[in-house]
Amino acid sequence: MTSPDNPPSSARPTGTSRPGGSAPLGGREVGRIGYGAMQLERLHGDRATATALLRRAVELGVDHVDTAQFYGNGLVNDLIREALRPDDEVLVVTKVGAAPNPGGTIPLRLAQRPEELRAGVEENLRGLGVEQLPVVNLRRADTGPGLRASADQVVDIDDQLAVMTAMRNEGKIGAIGLSSVTIEGLRRALPAGIVCVQNAYSLVARGDEDMLGLCAAEGIAWVPYFPLGSAFPGLPKVTEEPAVQTAAHSLGVTASQAGLAWLLHHAPNILLIPGTADIGHLEANIAVGTITLDSATLARLDAVPTRAADVLLG
Repeated sequence: MTSPDNPPSSARPTGTSRPGGSAPLGGREVGRIGYGAMQLERLHGDRATATALLRRAVELGVDHVDTAQFYGNGLVNDLIREALRPDDEVLVVTKVGAAPNPGGTIPLRLAQRPEELRAGVEENLRGLGVEQLPVVNLRRADTGPGLRASADQVVDIDDQLAVMTAMRNEGKIGAIGLSSVTIEGLRRALPAGIVCVQNAYSLVARGDEDMLGLCAAEGIAWVPYFPLGSAFPGLPKVTEEPAVQTAAHSLGVTASQAGLAWLLHHAPNILLIPGTADIGHLEANIAVGTITLDSATLARLDAVPTRAADVLLG
């Protein structure tokens, strides 16, 4: 992914390790700490800082970036296309099932109908400037914080998977993931060959523990969004838990780092995509891969009670 203003340079430094170790996703191995690009929207007036942040992520070993064409109404994909190069060997995962809603009370609307999913794939292809999207997540509206489908946006998952698999057969998609899905929906989708699930999940919001276990058994990557539980008002916040704060203090790290480290220790198929618009924060997130939690600390964190995390919008 190059542009005339951003010529190719050397690939990731030789010997750069994958942050947090590695795990399979979409037919390849990636670092367990990637980068969620949604917050790049905040840098809409400073493209140089946005591209520098993406370049720094690559320097730190990140080879998994999560995005969507509806992030910033195309801005984020445009920044990724400008900043990332083929020799960086970064797996760019995108999603469909929603679309921008400029001027609306909520700047996002659902786009669940099969023809909208196909349009979303085409928009991501154009936005990223590629011929194939390696992994595309079908963003459902079945569970978790966010929008719920109504009227013509209530679409059976089988109908959605039919168009997703058709696009995979056409070569537009390499692999299919799911987001905001129930365990029943995942079970129905398994025959389609699902490679990852993105649901809201954190130390304090573990309602999907059974689904995490199913994913582990099926070789499916679990990629939690809201891994610190603080994106919406009313959601439980990992960093406010006394046990997390105590663990962070004893380790000499931040509460956010302790919460992310717990996720890496909790299950080997968990991949993190923490987002940020700040390079220092990015470096702190990547450093989570070096944090070791002993058995006593893990036991105390495991004992933190889970809480409801279902906040509806719209």
